[in-house]
Amino acid sequence: MKEPVFLRRYQQVEKNELPARYRITSLVPVSFKKEASFEDLWDLHQIKMQDYRKLLASIDANGYDPDLSISKSSLLDLKVAIIQKMLENCCFCERRCGINRKENQKGYCRVGAVSGYASEFLHTGEETELVPSHTIFFTGCVFSCIYCQNWDIATHPETGKIADPLELAKLIKKRRMQGARNVNFVTPTPHPHAILRVIRNLSINVPVIWNSNMYHSREVAELLEGVVDVYLADLRYGNDKCAEKYSKVNNYIQIVTENLIRAYSDAEILLRHLVLPGHLDCCTKPAVEWVAHHIPHVRFNHMFQYTPHYLAYKYPEMNRLLTRQEMEKAVEIVISSGLEDVLL
Repeated sequence: MKEPVFLRRYQQVEKNELPARYRITSLVPVSFKKEASFEDLWDLHQIKMQDYRKLLASIDANGYDPDLSISKSSLLDLKVAIIQKMLENCCFCERRCGINRKENQKGYCRVGAVSGYASEFLHTGEETELVPSHTIFFTGCVFSCIYCQNWDIATHPETGKIADPLELAKLIKKRRMQGARNVNFVTPTPHPHAILRVIRNLSINVPVIWNSNMYHSREVAELLEGVVDVYLADLRYGNDKCAEKYSKVNNYIQIVTENLIRAYSDAEILLRHLVLPGHLDCCTKPAVEWVAHHIPHVRFNHMFQYTPHYLAYKYPEMNRLLTRQEMEKAVEIVISSGLEDVLL
């Protein structure tokens, strides 16, 4: 088995040799009033993030005292306060519905003020360096993939259990004691307000995995800095036309690549590319080449698990499995790209 190259800090957090990023954010003291305007809170956040970056660099270079006390009012609290205000004019994803979720209005994701999750368990089917992973599968989604394997919980978020911050924080601690190497928030894009509250209630040190389609807004991207240790990110399409046709999203390339570049500047990335039948030239090749040129130091997982679920039967070109020739060509594309840390 190839030893992971580009997830070194994650491994140190997992072994409790370094604090997770949210633990560092919790050490940055911030005094603020929750009733302050969004603009004032946001300006304060911009200033205090400079303190976080300095503290992160110092701890990573010199080590840290695990007995350091969390601030009573911290930068993490400020992030929670800001994301709660964003519920009133929701722009968690780049669809920017602008609805007031505090009044239980629902946008494209069909999620109101209260988040739900379908399941949580120790997952052994993720990438080697992540398992066992404490995966929490949230309901609802900002995509509408015609081949979605989780379409039932993606399209019916009301079927989930309530994501109570205190209860989930206790479950995360329990799973960590049972051997979880991380906590893995799956389909988090509609739920940053709930997830940040869960993280704020954690009493343990555990790496945070953001298992995402990376279609979140630039505001959420800024708030996630100092919270997420590893982005388990998806880059599926190599052009906007395919993304719109098969996942019903606009401006896919610009939004997702900008978020990947931002994530690359702060956290570590384990990047997944699901190879789609008939899409090697239009999606696999440009996606792989973009990664090699812009964010080369990532753990790259070339995935061949495509199965025509959900509505794929309505699209004849997508209603089949990959051929052996397609898989071999996809491997050649990755090898020729020069990416160094690839899981095939």
